[in-house]
Amino acid sequence: MDDEQLIALYLNRDEGAIAETQEAFGTRLRQLAFRLLGNSEDVEECLNDTYFKVWNAIPPHRPNSLYAFCVTICRRTAMDMLDKRTAGKRSAQVVELSKEMEECLPAKAEEDDEDALAELMNAFLETLDKEKRALFVRRYWFGETSAEIAKKYGYSETKVRSLLFRTRKKLQKYLKGKGVHL
Repeated sequence: MDDEQLIALYLNRDEGAIAETQEAFGTRLRQLAFRLLGNSEDVEECLNDTYFKVWNAIPPHRPNSLYAFCVTICRRTAMDMLDKRTAGKRSAQVVELSKEMEECLPAKAEEDDEDALAELMNAFLETLDKEKRALFVRRYWFGETSAEIAKKYGYSETKVRSLLFRTRKKLQKYLKGKGVHL
């Protein structure tokens, strides 16, 4: 079933939409949630919350990509769960990702600034070739490790880390050039 058909099920309030979404995207959403949460019970709760939130969000929203919409909700839900579960502490994975991006992004931003920063990030990603963009998104959006990325692309971990390092430096330069104070 394609995105348009799935979205039509949601718009028609057909409860089969959730089962179809689970079938279409469930494995990838589960992998994302597990990478962030590392606990099967939390993953199940996260996925249930994700499907509930998608159900409540469509309508009024009509996403262009249902998968991207679901991933965004799943990721936010998992990060919220992490915040609550750790009460200020972060998992090693999240700390590692945060440290890698520390030099590239402003420490604190107002909500309006976050929207502007998101637009700048999207514009930056458009400047990258397909491979570098995919590596960057896999690492910093989906939370994949350098080892997982290296295996998928047939690279050494050193090459992946090097490409990511150079891409972060380009991002830093790009944002500074756009007037973002880091």
